[in-house]
Amino acid sequence: MKKIFYSTTAVLAAALIMTSCRDNNRLATGAAQVTPVSASEYAEFKEWKQQQQENTHSYTTTPVKTTRPVVIHKTYVVNRTTPAVVQPARKKGWSKAAKGGVIGAGAGAAAGALLVKNNRALGAVIGGVVGGGVGYEIGRTKDKQDGRY
Repeated sequence: MKKIFYSTTAVLAAALIMTSCRDNNRLATGAAQVTPVSASEYAEFKEWKQQQQENTHSYTTTPVKTTRPVVIHKTYVVNRTTPAVVQPARKKGWSKAAKGGVIGAGAGAAAGALLVKNNRALGAVIGGVVGGGVGYEIGRTKDKQDGRY
């Protein structure tokens, strides 16, 4: 079992390195060839571009002034105090996401150590990571429902 795991890991790592270091000269090899343009086509393009620029600049509009009545509201306040804005209290302690992550990591590490007989430390690490991630996601969902986030 150990040989299969290590050989699979080595093959996957080699494949990852080979794909990330691949030569990306697709432009030089002919994937995107640029055809040369003749002088008459270029002159035709410049003429078309000039027409487009003239068309966009010929439609300038001047802003229209509208007159609106000005209404001034006057209010007089005598001896009034505004109530203080109450900020919601910041929740103290661990969030449910943090609690879920810790509990999930502990449970996953225990389950991984029990399930993998040959290498208990590796099983505990993998189980802890997976369990911590799942526990965090469950706790985060509960935090969102409670309005913490």
